[in-house]
Amino acid sequence: MSLNLNHIVLAGHLTRDPELRQIGSERVVANTGIAINRRWKNAAGEQQEEATFVDIEAWGRTAELMGQYLKKGSPIYVEGRLKLDQWEDKEGQKRTRLKVVAENVQFLGGRQQGAPAGDGGTEAAPASGASAGAARPATTGRGRPAPSRVPASEEEAPF
Repeated sequence: MSLNLNHIVLAGHLTRDPELRQIGSERVVANTGIAINRRWKNAAGEQQEEATFVDIEAWGRTAELMGQYLKKGSPIYVEGRLKLDQWEDKEGQKRTRLKVVAENVQFLGGRQQGAPAGDGGTEAAPASGASAGAARPATTGRGRPAPSRVPASEEEAPF
């Protein structure tokens, strides 16, 4: 039996503004990075912290929405798959880089300053199934605002 699973779930803050590039006449790709912080206490009871930095790549409508609504420091939730890039540098050395190809992105937190107003709600981007006239924003089980889901393809997009 062959078993293959390549699925990753991350939440963190963008380390740089999404960089959008046009590939051909219709494809768009966004490249950015996120920082994921881990906090713990060591054996002496002292607070410790480390950050992990991960490159993120998104395609199509997801890339466009990321470029429109996110900037450095924006909180984000990403589901995707790992991809290993391999190339040869100018000196002929083989190089590799592991990154996440985003398949589902959710914008966390409130609307960023200067972002389009949208439906007047408190979320950073339009969410599928969101009601424009809702009395209060949807929340998670912990009382936090529910994150907005960015459709993985244009066929899913509600607009």
